[in-house]
Amino acid sequence: MSVNDEDKFPRLISEKKFIYQAVTSAKPVLGICLGAQLIASAVGARVYPRPVKEIGWFPIYGLPSNDHEVFSFPPKAEVFHWHGEIFDLPSESTCLARSDACANQAFQMGNSVISLQFHLETTPQAALDIVSNCRDELISSPWIQTEKEIMSADPDKYQSINRIMGTVLSYLLGNNR
Repeated sequence: MSVNDEDKFPRLISEKKFIYQAVTSAKPVLGICLGAQLIASAVGARVYPRPVKEIGWFPIYGLPSNDHEVFSFPPKAEVFHWHGEIFDLPSESTCLARSDACANQAFQMGNSVISLQFHLETTPQAALDIVSNCRDELISSPWIQTEKEIMSADPDKYQSINRIMGTVLSYLLGNNR
C-alpha cells in the first residue's frame, strides 16, 4: 500500500485530512513507516518508490543539530527497516536521521511531530509476523536481508531500539524539554 493509492483506498483522503489537522494543531504525532509517509504527504511533501526496498537490520545515523528543541538520535543505531517508498522532507521540517540507503529516514516538525521510516517498535514477535506475512518481498538485494538474517537478531537489538522508541515518545509528550 502506498500513500498515493487514493484510487484503490479512498479512505486515504480523509486520513490525510485528519493527519493534517493533528499536525497543525500541535498535538503530539508520531508516524512510523507508512504513518511517516502519510504525514509527509498530508503536509504536501512528495512520497515515491525507492529504487530498491530497505528491509532488515541496518544502521541509521542521527544528524546533529544546534537547535535544542530538535530531537536527537544517537550518532549511529542499528534499527529494523521494512519500506519501499521514501519521502521528500516537508517544508519547515528538520531531517533527524539518514541511512546509507535512504537520505531521509526521520524528520521533525515543530516540537510535536516526529516521523520515522524505520521501526523502533519492533519486537521479536512483530519481526516474525511481518516476515511470515511479507516473505515474498525478501528478494536478493544489497538492502534486503534474508529471513535468516532478520530473525537471527540478538534480543539486545530489540531492547536497544525499544529504548530509543521510549525516548522518542518521552520527547513527544514533553518529558525531555
